[in-house]
Amino acid sequence: MQLKELSQDSGVSVASIKFYLREDLLKPGEPGTANRAEYTQEHLDRLELIRLLRQVVGLGLDKIKTLTAAIDNPEVDVLNLLGLTQATVLGLPADAVPDHRWTTELMSGGRWLDAPSPARNSLNELFGQMEEFGMAPDAPVLSTYAAAVDRVAALDIGHVEEQSTRNQMVRTVAVGTFLYSKLLLRMLALAQTSRAMQRFPEQGTAGPATN
Repeated sequence: MQLKELSQDSGVSVASIKFYLREDLLKPGEPGTANRAEYTQEHLDRLELIRLLRQVVGLGLDKIKTLTAAIDNPEVDVLNLLGLTQATVLGLPADAVPDHRWTTELMSGGRWLDAPSPARNSLNELFGQMEEFGMAPDAPVLSTYAAAVDRVAALDIGHVEEQSTRNQMVRTVAVGTFLYSKLLLRMLALAQTSRAMQRFPEQGTAGPATN
């Protein structure tokens, strides 16, 4: 397809596509006839990814460019590409944070592979805040949460494995992390509300106030 068709099929203006080409967010098209470049499904996928990262996730062009550069770099393997995507979307700290003792306890069970990562840094930070405010989780709480999120993580990674291109993998992780983390928290809130209704039932309905 040519530039005009790419614009029509993607819903992205020709001017925006040219901007993405100049900024290296989008690969150049293949040389075609009459000095007109030809574009493919890969270009449509990239434009869709950029749109979702901007409009749904809310990333700026600098962060989007970091992700698209990693997608196009064959030296960045899938594991590091997915980790970069997760860290970018969630704003996880890149600098190492010393392990909190609760992190050490959590990882000692052998449920998860043990390696430094922005996700681990972020958990160490959170555990430090929880301890500071007297919200220490005991072992049964950590175990229950770990079991629940491990099942969710297995489901999520299964969806990533089903994707056939790196663009699609990043889209699944970025948009999925952003939206499904909200889904998880809001379903938790609804479940907590339901449990509270069971534990603290209303003692009758109050009528209108009287003097």
